[in-house]
Amino acid sequence: MNSRWQANKIGLINFWYYDEQEFPFVKGRMLLRGSNGSGKSVTMQSVVPLLLDGNMSPERLDPFGSRDRKMSSYLLEENDGREERTGYLYLEFKRKDSETYLTIGMGIRAKRNKPLDKWYFSLTDGRRIGKDFFYTKIWVRK
Repeated sequence: MNSRWQANKIGLINFWYYDEQEFPFVKGRMLLRGSNGSGKSVTMQSVVPLLLDGNMSPERLDPFGSRDRKMSSYLLEENDGREERTGYLYLEFKRKDSETYLTIGMGIRAKRNKPLDKWYFSLTDGRRIGKDFFYTKIWVRK
């Protein structure tokens, strides 16, 4: 079987305002609803392009193209009292006509006044985050 891949879900762990959040796709599409300024564009702009090409430049992270938003600000806010935070993002794909899955993702560690550490991962053996593959709170320090 050689059917097309479709986006199946996006996951954010310890990223921006989310402790642990999944956004499902239906038939490769997602609908996000909310009032203006609620974070729909920022959430998707900071996740999908980043996972597909790894480009963390500020103008790519801001839905309006400004250079004001930096990746570190999604993990450490100015006056939140934290010195370090690690977050994970992932995008799960599913074959359209089968139960075959593939996940790509990245981890990001921010330390105040230091460069970001980042690493990438993929699950190519069909395991799924939250189903067959579980991260633990040991991975993610708040």
